[in-house]
Amino acid sequence: MSLPVVIVGGLHADARRAAVARLLADVPGGVVLHHDLATATAGTVVRTVRDATGILSAGEAPLVNDCACCALREDLVPELQRLAQAGGTPLAVVELWDSVEPKAMAEVVTAGGFTVTGVVTAVDPALVLPYLGNGDDLAEGGLAAAATDRRTVADTFARQLEYAPVLAVADSPEADDEDRELLAQLHPTARRVPIGHGGPAGTRSPLTQAALAGFDVEAAAAAQHPACALLPAEADAHGVATLVWRRRRPFHPERLYEALEDLTCAAARSRGRFWLADRPDTLLHWDAAGGALCVEGAGPWLASLPDAAWEMVPPVRRAAAALDWHPEHGDRCQHLVFTSPGLDCDGLRRLLESCLLTDAEYAAGRDAWRRLPPAFDTLLEV
Repeated sequence: MSLPVVIVGGLHADARRAAVARLLADVPGGVVLHHDLATATAGTVVRTVRDATGILSAGEAPLVNDCACCALREDLVPELQRLAQAGGTPLAVVELWDSVEPKAMAEVVTAGGFTVTGVVTAVDPALVLPYLGNGDDLAEGGLAAAATDRRTVADTFARQLEYAPVLAVADSPEADDEDRELLAQLHPTARRVPIGHGGPAGTRSPLTQAALAGFDVEAAAAAQHPACALLPAEADAHGVATLVWRRRRPFHPERLYEALEDLTCAAARSRGRFWLADRPDTLLHWDAAGGALCVEGAGPWLASLPDAAWEMVPPVRRAAAALDWHPEHGDRCQHLVFTSPGLDCDGLRRLLESCLLTDAEYAAGRDAWRRLPPAFDTLLEV
């Protein structure tokens, strides 16, 4: 449909509201749709539609399956359709509630027939490390989107930050060079745009220009998949470091399991893909923030699939596998990235190396690897 949509999200509510205000100031006649999930415990979600002058309409959407996010999905597209049919609206800004993640909403809006021109996560640089280090459940802060929502502040913030190609950065007097460097290393490919700076007379601000530059939902999803994620590169500046660790030898399941706590707590944020010697066909996803680690299977390594199955794999996945291809192991590899202030890179490397198969274990071959104790069965809920 002809109504362009920009999605603005983020747990940093003040920064998010400032970013939305900047967009409204730059696009006269633009409107903002916001679903407040704070009332979900009472059984409803409150929807408001407003422009730069104030609220234009308000209403309630009932919960769907006791899930506030589900109610948002059911209500958002019809509201956008209503605006599009009425005409006269040059831009719809979807301001997400605090803990709503932009990926799901971008996919909902696109599936509804609308063009998402941009996805923006608003951030206060001074709050990046405190939020990444916050392992509390969202429910403890009244931020859960459903009774079954078990996400934490840290992992939710990390996904909000890393999905968006545009970061609207608040001008925070409390932020220092370390804070800004941490933000840059966590998402080096993002376009970081100051919220508070308007453009020259008669032009739109850099934030609005970035938000209207275009967005590819499929490419954004691929960039988050552990098999082909565009992970940060090595860096070291202003007291913040990023370690990229890649190896072609599998982990010993017991030794890695015993090291999980130390590895998880070694960095503010770590993510990537890895393989265990006793599970040679399964690509495993590493996702850690706030002192908590999520490990889950992300499907097969392409090397474990028959040739005929490759045609069913997205081209971006095949391209990523080709870049990683090894004559013996195919696309199986360890690719883990750790980012943090004060990162002990040497100690982290030594710990990771100690978890790999030894030369003797490696030489024993795959049949012997499969017989190693399955230390990850409980974690992976086998």
